Amino acid sequence: MVIAVWIVQSLLGLIFVITGGFKFFQSREKVIASGGTWAEDFAPATIKIIAAAELISGLLVIVPRLLGHGRYFTFIAAACIALIMAGSIYTHIRRKEYLHAIINSVFLVMAVFVAYNGWPE
Repeated sequence: MVIAVWIVQSLLGLIFVITGGFKFFQSREKVIASGGTWAEDFAPATIKIIAAAELISGLLVIVPRLLGHGRYFTFIAAACIALIMAGSIYTHIRRKEYLHAIINSVFLVMAVFVAYNGWPE
C-alpha cells in the first residue's frame, strides 16, 4: 500500500507543480490559447491565485514525504487539491466541458486517496 501511495502522491504532485507553474507564469490569453478555455470566466488575478494554490499544493504533497516528516502538510495539500478540483469540476460542468470534468474527477479521487493516507496518526 505504501508504494501505491508514493506513486499516486508523486504523480499528483508532479502534475500540479507543472500545471500550476504553467498557469502562474503564462498570461491569461496564453492559458486560453493552450486549451484552458475555462480561464475565459476568470480575471487574470484569480487565475494566478488558482495557479499559485496548485503549485504550492503540488510541492507540499511531495516534499514532506521526501523529508520524512510533516505529514500534516501532505494531508492539508492533498485536501486543498481536492477542493481545487471540486471547483474545477463545477466550472467544467457549467461550461459543458464534460471530458475535462471527468479528468478532474480522477485528480479529485487521487487527492482524496493521498489525503486519507496522509492523515497524521
